[in-house]
Amino acid sequence: MRKIARLMAIIARGALWISGCGLVLMTALIAWQVFGRFVLNDTPTWTESWSVIIMGWFIFLGAAVGIREGYHLSFDVLLYALPNNVKQWLYTISDIVVVAFGVGMIAYGWQLAVKTWDTTIPNLGITGSATFVALIVGGVLMVLFSLERIARRATGLVTARFGETELPLEDR
Repeated sequence: MRKIARLMAIIARGALWISGCGLVLMTALIAWQVFGRFVLNDTPTWTESWSVIIMGWFIFLGAAVGIREGYHLSFDVLLYALPNNVKQWLYTISDIVVVAFGVGMIAYGWQLAVKTWDTTIPNLGITGSATFVALIVGGVLMVLFSLERIARRATGLVTARFGETELPLEDR
């Protein structure tokens, strides 16, 4: 399980770097659009379309990493009164729900990508399916990271929860 955790940590770190670089790139594109509109009096229309696509990437990749590292908020009031073994079952149920949500993202993202394959984003000249690839990849990562959390819990390894614990350094 430790080898899988290390692999998932590498994937999560890569997704987080891509997400961070995407945020910086989107900010630069929007800055260029504003500069073009107000200084050059020539608005580059392609910047908005690319920014929306890039935003999808950093949102879905960041959300998947947040699932792995336990950064998403949750309602834990009831959990304070429950014994630890019951908490573990509820955490696992929560992760199973996230797996189902991720599977839905993959399935419906795929359907949307197939339906928009023949369309073209006018100011970019690329297929409309490009806008849904991030949804599919984010769903795959959510499923992988949630399954990892379930497996970690089953083998007795630490699983991060918002406000409670962090993953051990070698697993981040």
